[in-house]
Amino acid sequence: CGLSYSKFMNGLKKASIEIDRKVLADMAVFDKAAFAQIAEKAKASLV
Repeated sequence: CGLSYSKFMNGLKKASIEIDRKVLADMAVFDKAAFAQIAEKAKASLV
């Protein structure tokens, strides 16, 4: 998605998305579609 980890985590915080890092890692491996949606929301909150 083109975000560094720190920007991604900052975007999650700004978007009020609270997900444990371990859950995010599992989601990135096992549910790529859901992870992509979360990443897009994080990216959008940084604009």
